Amino acid sequence: MYEERYKLHPISAFLNFIKGLKELILPFIIIFGVNIFRDGGVGSMFNQGWQGLIPIMVGSVILVFLLIAGIIKWKRFVYWFEDGELRIEYGLFVKKKRYIPFDRIQSLNYTEGIFHRPLGLVKVKVETGGSGKVGEAEAELTAISREDADRIENEMENAKYHLKEATAAMGPVEYVETPAKKEVKVLYRMSIKELLILATTSGGIGVVISAVALFLSQFSELIPYNAIYEEVMLFLRFGALIVVLTIFLVLLVAWVISVIMTVVANYQFTIQRDEDHIYITRGLLEKKKVSVPLKRVQGIKVSQNPLREFFGYATVLVESAGGSIGDKDEKIRLFPLVKKDRMIPILVELFPELEWTPELVKAPKRSVHFFYRLDLLWLSPFLAAAGYFFYPYGLLGLILVPIVVAIGVWQHRTVGYALDEKQLTMQFRGLSKHRFFMLKKRVQVVQVTQSYFQRRKGIASINSTIKSGMMGATATTQHMEKEDASRILAWYEPSGTKEIKS
Repeated sequence: MYEERYKLHPISAFLNFIKGLKELILPFIIIFGVNIFRDGGVGSMFNQGWQGLIPIMVGSVILVFLLIAGIIKWKRFVYWFEDGELRIEYGLFVKKKRYIPFDRIQSLNYTEGIFHRPLGLVKVKVETGGSGKVGEAEAELTAISREDADRIENEMENAKYHLKEATAAMGPVEYVETPAKKEVKVLYRMSIKELLILATTSGGIGVVISAVALFLSQFSELIPYNAIYEEVMLFLRFGALIVVLTIFLVLLVAWVISVIMTVVANYQFTIQRDEDHIYITRGLLEKKKVSVPLKRVQGIKVSQNPLREFFGYATVLVESAGGSIGDKDEKIRLFPLVKKDRMIPILVELFPELEWTPELVKAPKRSVHFFYRLDLLWLSPFLAAAGYFFYPYGLLGLILVPIVVAIGVWQHRTVGYALDEKQLTMQFRGLSKHRFFMLKKRVQVVQVTQSYFQRRKGIASINSTIKSGMMGATATTQHMEKEDASRILAWYEPSGTKEIKS
């Protein structure tokens, strides 16, 4: 169909080098970190003759190897279009070819990093319904021009258009002009106020502290714990007020870092759509654009942590059968943060077949103690041990009892479900409240479980699973009436549809 072969932009060689360097950055830090703690520091390496320079020579050889490998990978990588497929060829000693039919491509996700944007380039990830490992794209074009990216998209749309024509005509396909580019409509742009609220309530401080702890754990053998312990004990002598202020400042710095990270990641968050896809764009330093095929959306999850729930904000996640927003199996956030009254009209436009304000059936009053008694059961030995060995201060642990009971009652009042002919809605809570919206045709599994104690009370727990990513997504409504569980099972079974209607 086409003879012309296309290559990546030469900057791909440098980006391949940077990617390889990132994977080796930790070993490099460890190698040179060892010399920092030696007598004389890094400078002592230059006082030991050629033997002291071995780490530098090895590191230099590795860097040169990575650079040459990046250049070779760029030189040997070509792609072209043929017979309704995106074809890719790469490799030096082992030549590899990958043929991806356009009709299997679910989305083309674009990323503009700090090296792409000045040159007008994008990184393109080709996502299919059967993309391999978790978070791994079917193919990745490291750096191509925006025109080349548009060419791939046009070829994909043209191939799918021809396939539809062939299916309708049930005959040979004649070449026709590519259909006009679909009109894209902007549905939502995150305001600066919403972005700041998202950043301040994101809970990213835990991520920052965990990242620092993980980094330091790599040097556990090099850290002088005895010296640090002595310094800490000396510091504690300054008094409790100074210690508390120091901890507060550390947490404040971690919180500020998390706010900056969230703002940079979600800057200019925008939602657009055409007749087949939702397009999500975000990012300051690295601009990302993810396309979500509407036909691949399996369900919608609306989540609210207690603080956001109090102020009427929510996070909306798309449960999609294939595709992700990052290199990992990240859930796609349709709204990182949005006011609920602003969210509903947009969801109605995107998914008109779903009912967004259903009336929920709540759990029976007699099931309330099931929400907290197991927590109290496993907590009791710890409270008893603390009260016995640390009496009388250990008795302060009893404060946890009313807290656990209160959380259980809170969960009981939240849990519920709604059912109609085509849709199942399930709501539950840990500390955050979650509400799943699922169409019957998207539900993969409905499971009802009953323990011995639940059977005695005539209640049951219900799990509903939809396809999402590699593992699926499950909504759970615990300790509902047994009749409610039977009703949902009957609704899911084909033979039970008529019974629901009546």
